[in-house]
Amino acid sequence: MASSPYGSITPACPAGRPVFGLSTGCSALGPRYSGEVPDLQIRRVGLGVDAVEYEPAWAEQRRLHTLRADDEIADVAWLLEHPAVYTAGKRTEPHERPADGTPVVEVDRGGKITFHGPGQLVGYPIAKLPEQVYVVDYVRRLEEVLARTVSDFGLRCGRVRGRSGVWLAADGRGPGRKIAALGVRVSRHVTMHGFALNCDVDLRHFGAIVPCGIADAGVTSLSVELGRRVSVSEAADTLTPHLHELLSWNDYARTPELAPAPALPEEPQLLAPMANASR
Repeated sequence: MASSPYGSITPACPAGRPVFGLSTGCSALGPRYSGEVPDLQIRRVGLGVDAVEYEPAWAEQRRLHTLRADDEIADVAWLLEHPAVYTAGKRTEPHERPADGTPVVEVDRGGKITFHGPGQLVGYPIAKLPEQVYVVDYVRRLEEVLARTVSDFGLRCGRVRGRSGVWLAADGRGPGRKIAALGVRVSRHVTMHGFALNCDVDLRHFGAIVPCGIADAGVTSLSVELGRRVSVSEAADTLTPHLHELLSWNDYARTPELAPAPALPEEPQLLAPMANASR
C-alpha cells in the first residue's frame, strides 16, 4: 500500500491494466482512500490522437460512479476528446435526430441530443455532492466553470434563463449562440456525464441535428469567435483551476445572466435553502 497526500491508497484496478490505451495502469482513476476526502483530482485521459471512443468511456464512467458511491475512490474529473459521435439524452424528440439516419448513442443523462468530436473539450466529473448542494446548484457550478473559462479568452458570455449551458449574446456577428453544453446524471448523490466546450470543433456536425433541442439559436466555438485556433489543451489549461474552485463547494459569485430567452419556463427552483451556494 502506498502513501500519498490523499491518505493511504491502493490501486483502484489491477496494476498494469490499461485505461483507454494508457500504459500507466490506473492513471485515469481516482485513488482509493481512507480518512479525509481529498480535493478533486482532474485527469486528462485522452486528447488529440488519444481521443477516447464514447461508449467505452461511458462504461468506465458507470464503473467509477459505483466505486465513488461506495467511497472506494475519491472525486475525479476526466478531461478528454471523443471521436465524432451523436449522443441523445432521455428527452430527445424524433425530429431532433439526424435526418439521414446517422447512428446515435442513447445515454442516461439529462438533456437532448448533442454532438461530440475532435476539437471539443469534454469533462466528466465523478463527484459526491455534499448534502447541502442540490442538483440545480451543481449544474449552475458547471455553467460557472465554463463561463469563467470562456471569459478568460476575452469573450462576453453568460447563462440564458430557461436554457442550460453557456451562451454568447446576440451581436453584430449573429444571434445568440451556444458555446458550451451540459448534460448530467446524479444517482446516489454522485455525478456523472458533464459538459462540452467547443474549442476548435467542426461546427458542421451540429447542422444535422437540433442541438440540445433548441432550434432558434446557433452554435459556435472559441476558434470561430476569436479568429484563431484554440486547442483543446489550451482550453483545458484555462478551465482546470475554475473546475477545482467551483467543485470545492465553497460560496461563489455568479457570472451575470444574458438577456432572458423569451417564452421559456423559468429555471427550476431550489427545494430548500443551501448553506454553500450564493444566490
